[in-house]
Amino acid sequence: MQAKEVPMTKSVVLADPRGFCAGVDRAILTVQTILKAAESSGDSRADGLPPVYVRRQIVHNRHVVEELASQGAVFVQELAEIPDEAAAAGIPVVFSAHGVSPEVKHEAERRGMHVVDATCPLVGKVHREVLRFVREGYEIVYIGHKGHDEAVGVVGESPEHVHLIEHESDVESLDFTPDVKLVLLSQTTLSVDETAGTIAALKARFPWIEEPPSSDICYATSNRQAAVKLVARQSDCVVIVGSANSSNSVRLMEVAQEGLGERGRAYRVDDAGELDPSWFEDVESVGVSSGASVPDELVSGVIEALRGWGFTGIRSVETIKENMHFVLPPQVRALVR
Repeated sequence: MQAKEVPMTKSVVLADPRGFCAGVDRAILTVQTILKAAESSGDSRADGLPPVYVRRQIVHNRHVVEELASQGAVFVQELAEIPDEAAAAGIPVVFSAHGVSPEVKHEAERRGMHVVDATCPLVGKVHREVLRFVREGYEIVYIGHKGHDEAVGVVGESPEHVHLIEHESDVESLDFTPDVKLVLLSQTTLSVDETAGTIAALKARFPWIEEPPSSDICYATSNRQAAVKLVARQSDCVVIVGSANSSNSVRLMEVAQEGLGERGRAYRVDDAGELDPSWFEDVESVGVSSGASVPDELVSGVIEALRGWGFTGIRSVETIKENMHFVLPPQVRALVR
């Protein structure tokens, strides 16, 4: 009697860790706490001012920003958009997780704004490194993305001494003599693999260049990339949930594509609504992860959509348990006492 062939279950391979990191969680909770405090006070403002302003996206995720906006937070690109009466009324202004330049801080101080700084502590560490190295007479080569909020803030600490480069090919544009003290810093959300070639090129051209005692690339970025590498090895394609302006989400997609090689494609989506069923034709396993600013319900939505297309099995690939936690800014801690 011939054995009956049992069809294999199409499955989802879920990366762990994924989603919110401690810095993102702290930034979002900062805005939420201010909103809840305003709501619980029952103070409906006759002046029409909102309970809180936020400069730029608090984190790089469209859904998070839209949700906070629906609860009353007003997002602005620049402080100039905030009316002068907001400072007089004591309306808090939150700086995003990506950090800001001294120029922005000085403007807020000049206008008497009530600032709540939600800069990720790991980004804040890079800002402090810039100030320390400049004091010690260094020129700083900073690997980052031009125009990214984090890079703008870091370079703004000392524009005349911080030299931003994006790619390995940019190293040729730098010109330092051996008598110049040099140090290397980098944007926290870059890929470890992505910066490797640039760092090697810098060391080859400027053998005396120094590195900070610990890597600037944050623990969450490294952990999520390590998990995605393992997931890609076990998948036919990979879906990364995250917004297009999220550097770490875009890097995750690139890391996944490198892991897949010629076997399959990696895709980035904001949510399940951007999935294309044609991506999963002749696919048995789909890897799924998300950037550090992505709520887990968006990942759940992607998994549910895949389930509807026959990917009913699910298994998790765990690389490390994260237990990092950052306390809220002092002005916000006062609201929850």
